[in-house]
Amino acid sequence: MARNITPREKDYSQWYLDVIKAAEMADYAPVRGCMVIRPTGYAIWESIQSQLDERFKATGHVNAYFPLLIPSSFLEKEAKHVEGFSPECAVVTHAGGEELEEPLVIRPTSETVIGYMYSKWVQSWRDLPILINQWCNVLRWEKRPRLFLRTSEFLWQEGHTAHATREEAMEETLRMLEVYRSFMEEVLALPVVVGEKSEGERFPGAENTYTCEAMMTDKRALQAGTSHFLGQNFAKAFDIKFQNRDGELEYAWTTSWGASTRLIGAIIMTHADNDGLVLPPNVAPIKVVVIPMSPDQNRLQDIMLPEAQKIVDKLTALLGRNRVILDTQFHMRPGDRFFYHLQRGVPLRLELGEAEMSSSCLRAVRRDTAEVLNISFDAVEREVPKLLDEIQRSLFERAKAFRESNTYQVSSFDEFKEVLNKKGGFIKAYFAGTPEDERAIKEATTATVRCFLLDDSSEGTCFYTKKPGGRLAIFAKAY
Repeated sequence: MARNITPREKDYSQWYLDVIKAAEMADYAPVRGCMVIRPTGYAIWESIQSQLDERFKATGHVNAYFPLLIPSSFLEKEAKHVEGFSPECAVVTHAGGEELEEPLVIRPTSETVIGYMYSKWVQSWRDLPILINQWCNVLRWEKRPRLFLRTSEFLWQEGHTAHATREEAMEETLRMLEVYRSFMEEVLALPVVVGEKSEGERFPGAENTYTCEAMMTDKRALQAGTSHFLGQNFAKAFDIKFQNRDGELEYAWTTSWGASTRLIGAIIMTHADNDGLVLPPNVAPIKVVVIPMSPDQNRLQDIMLPEAQKIVDKLTALLGRNRVILDTQFHMRPGDRFFYHLQRGVPLRLELGEAEMSSSCLRAVRRDTAEVLNISFDAVEREVPKLLDEIQRSLFERAKAFRESNTYQVSSFDEFKEVLNKKGGFIKAYFAGTPEDERAIKEATTATVRCFLLDDSSEGTCFYTKKPGGRLAIFAKAY
């Protein structure tokens, strides 16, 4: 167990922060609630960004950029939107040594300014659909910040689309939900529950919000990504009209969807252990590290290093540039070099010492299980990719098994409270309550409706109100 990391079972919050510090992922900025993302953390974000961006473009989306500053009057045009975001907004009132005629809000999200621009760009059905995404930062003033999970400023992507029909917009909303689900499960090894948000948890101004919910290792839920069907609410607020095929004017139907650097927090709290960060190979910026070592400096330089470089070159051809690195930190002891990469979550370590040179076999160490295997030099190209696939699969299955073993179903509020207090985790229950009922449950237990399950259309008696026609929902304490 790493001495610089508090055991997870002793203090989960401190463990989380210690993992981030040990891996040099992020640090607190001088402004309260903001963070500095260090190279290790930013490399993970770049990996997330590049792979998500590829999936967005494969579904017909293009990237653009919209302003950081939004006129305050824009937020006021959509009543529920301004009500939901006003408490979190940072407002610029002075610039250039003068008071501004109209205050400018630092974007908490961009539905309003993008709605304004779409109203200028859309005149005819021929201009639709618009499928735009932007990668940017946003600011939502946070009173209780936590690195990656809740910071005032964070990085994210926000997709905004406009369509000619309700059906097309709804299809887009669910398509992007599936893009998120598949990415989170296939790349991040995060098993997620997909569902529809309740009225009380819905995005301000949306008709429907859909979500991917993941269970962390403290059994709390984390909202990993959302996709919103906005109906015509923002189109009416910003006058996004088009002439349909019959020559009649109609309001467009819009969507928005987003995921953020919070995903890095999800990776930590799903896969990391008491030794530090653990990264699934498919998202790891560095998948493999090769570590040559010898007490004889001449042999190290003349024999070990060239052989190690050959292995790096072979694997680079298979796994991509910068995904396999050669460790040359010869000023450090071998154990310290191992620990350096272990705490940064590198999925696979290949050791090349005198014994390995003699046997023509590398010593391979898995980060996820610490299992040690021997791989012959001539089998590296075949065995390493297979091993990385196995690590990826193992991390996903382990996280899924943890979620399933900590998911319970209840039929009464008393049973709900007992399970929540004694076991925690996800609680399935039929629910037919109002937003007021949701607030009452949250005040009594701190648990919230995470979502109504999309893959279950059954109905039952509400566990809280005892009304018929309840939908099957997941409740949990959440970040």
